[in-house]
Amino acid sequence: MDVDAYMLDVGRRARAASRALARAGTREKNLALEATAQAILDADDALRAANREDLERARSRGIASALVDRLELTPARVAAMAEGLREIAALPDPVGEVSELRYRPSGIQVGRMRVPLGVIGIVYESRPNVTADAAGLCLKAGNATILRGGSESIRSNLAIARCVAEGLGHAGLPVDAVQVVETTDRAAVGALVGMDEHVDVIVPRGGKSLIERISREATIPVIKHLDGVCHVYIDDRADLGKAQEIAYNAKAQRFGTCNTMETLLVAREVAGEVLPPLGARFEEARVELRGCPETRAILPGCRAASEEDWDTEYLAPVLSVRVVSDLDEAMDHISAHGSQHTDAIVTEDGSRARRFLAEVDSSSVMVNASTRFADGFEYGLGAEIGISTDKLHARGPVGLEGLTSQKFIVLGDGHVRT
Repeated sequence: MDVDAYMLDVGRRARAASRALARAGTREKNLALEATAQAILDADDALRAANREDLERARSRGIASALVDRLELTPARVAAMAEGLREIAALPDPVGEVSELRYRPSGIQVGRMRVPLGVIGIVYESRPNVTADAAGLCLKAGNATILRGGSESIRSNLAIARCVAEGLGHAGLPVDAVQVVETTDRAAVGALVGMDEHVDVIVPRGGKSLIERISREATIPVIKHLDGVCHVYIDDRADLGKAQEIAYNAKAQRFGTCNTMETLLVAREVAGEVLPPLGARFEEARVELRGCPETRAILPGCRAASEEDWDTEYLAPVLSVRVVSDLDEAMDHISAHGSQHTDAIVTEDGSRARRFLAEVDSSSVMVNASTRFADGFEYGLGAEIGISTDKLHARGPVGLEGLTSQKFIVLGDGHVRT
């Protein structure tokens, strides 16, 4: 295959489809989403058969268990893909929304209209459900999308793409509106991120090395986050029952996600009370603890944490634990070692909660809740195309609004400037 020629053809077809999508109404887009959801449910056996082939190949290549978990399509995850598409269909359509329309002294009216970005390229690893989520979000926001999944999930992604094509066809929309790159050649990524003429935005989802490569090579704007070094701080005014449940859930509910807690910070005044029961629960869950000297004095079985541990996104059953003096030291640690993804405080002190919300500079900041809630579905976005820790255009889970832009519109009646 001539990868450059193939990708250029994909880009041209996506650009043509994006113009058709820009004309599509909410009814047609929702019809395509509903039809795709049903096609996914109807194809459950075929999807999981394709996924089993991917899983067997991944295990034979020695891929880490946490990444294999992300790759697997269980019956619940297949159902969740369909549910996510229906949630997106139920959301208000942002495209065409006019805001801030007002008269100027000249007599013209000036406002803003929300419009699609155009063509969005998405590069991702492992999770095949991203294929459905990304396709659905881009479609509802009026964008064509080019999806390039990892080689480990190629069979699953192509099987899901067939369901999407069925849904688009049912609604009379161009099937080229969602294209899954059919080659696993890494050169396809390089071609995609340089197609300025045909692609408007790139969204990478995957490991740090992938995102660093995309950020370095792309000549197109990138919506991204590099790391998910997420923290939970247990304040000395926390309800310790809540604190245990939140900290345990933030780490042990799933290990291989970007919103999983990687460092637990505990106020010195309550460390002796809260760490022993938490340590026992983590031991039962086979989570390896790496702690500061004060943590190790309380939990003798804890390994010593290195400086590198405080900056590490494990994506595995490993947790760094540090005892801090107070809220200020906790926030200093987060500022020095966090990745501006998701950080949480557990406290019953309202003023400390407000300080944490105001001063912690992350895309999601939480009070008395698990970091695992940092997710488009949980935020009511229907699904997410990714998490952005950038400060321009989109920040946090990127849903429909993050996949659109605004342009100025001017309404006049023969007005001329004097």
